[in-house]
Amino acid sequence: MTLGPDEGPDDRRRHERRQEPVVAELTLPELRRVVITSILFVIVLGLFLWMVRTVLIAGLLAVILAVYLRPVYLRLLEWMGREPLAALTTIIVLIAPALATIVYSYIELRDAAAYISTNRDVIIVQIDTALRRLPLLEGRSFTDQIRNAVLIASDYGTAIVSNLRETAAGLAVATAVFLFTMFYVLTRGPTIGEYVRTRIPARYGELAATLDRNVRGVLYGTIYATLLTQTLKSLIILALNLIFGVPLPVVLAILSFVIGFFPIVGTWTVYVPVAAWLLIFGDSWVSALVVLLIGFFGNTLLISLYVRPKIAAEKSRVLDFFWMFVGLVTGVYTFGIAGILLGPVIIGMLKATLDTATGQESWKLLGADGEPGPVVKEA
Repeated sequence: MTLGPDEGPDDRRRHERRQEPVVAELTLPELRRVVITSILFVIVLGLFLWMVRTVLIAGLLAVILAVYLRPVYLRLLEWMGREPLAALTTIIVLIAPALATIVYSYIELRDAAAYISTNRDVIIVQIDTALRRLPLLEGRSFTDQIRNAVLIASDYGTAIVSNLRETAAGLAVATAVFLFTMFYVLTRGPTIGEYVRTRIPARYGELAATLDRNVRGVLYGTIYATLLTQTLKSLIILALNLIFGVPLPVVLAILSFVIGFFPIVGTWTVYVPVAAWLLIFGDSWVSALVVLLIGFFGNTLLISLYVRPKIAAEKSRVLDFFWMFVGLVTGVYTFGIAGILLGPVIIGMLKATLDTATGQESWKLLGADGEPGPVVKEA
């Protein structure tokens, strides 16, 4: 450092102190306050996460859906003129079809369980007869094993009701958190965004901008690809069910849509039982083979493991195919169904951190007045 002609040792020391880290200027009471505040923040944050752990997924899903449905909300707001009414209408537009689908599926499954309970003996004989025709099982009887499986299936309708009663409290809390969170984000979205931005120090502005860009891109690509591929797979299952006359074709397609969110353990739990039904009750090994081949090579291998990550990577413009594939598959097996979003988001955040730390432009330094100073170029 070069001093001016009128500057002496005292000025030099002031310059040096100005360049020292802020920590060196903290007094002992200030340092103690920082430590206590930090510890208290960590404790309170841990308690908060523990408190909302059972409804965290519902809240996260509500935030994501509210962000992507905000254009619909704004359009309704222009027409209705009242924020609460526009937000409620947006939520109803989303929830009403889902509720109708759930009620329809419940009624169909209950009726199917009642049919199995009424025709239990006939079903056991048909399954046993079909198994005896198989080359490796000729002459063998599986009546007892089949009877136990049919008994379990016949009790499915009662199990649905009892399970709903047992989980009623948890479902009510999760539903309430979902609805109120979505309403809050729809009506207060800009205020929430501004609040978050004002709490980020200027020195972290570059990192925050990169994180925002990557997370937005990854979420958009993942949601778009997941909904598109799930719809495609469900339509394939529905078409196969209708062509071969499988019972409950629409319910099985809906079930395929829901369970197919898991990239590997997905729609095979639908098309394999369908193939078994065609083989046993339809007496058509050709139809069963067609369902298995289309389901395995089309739905599982092609769509789930290739088309979904490829579309998600292209739409996100953040991750390539490999990292999007890793995020989708490992995220599900780590975090459950929420991992469909959390897996790619975590990798996107990791990429944002690395891009910022290794970029050509380093952190923007703060000047003495707290404003962003000059950008320091890396050598």
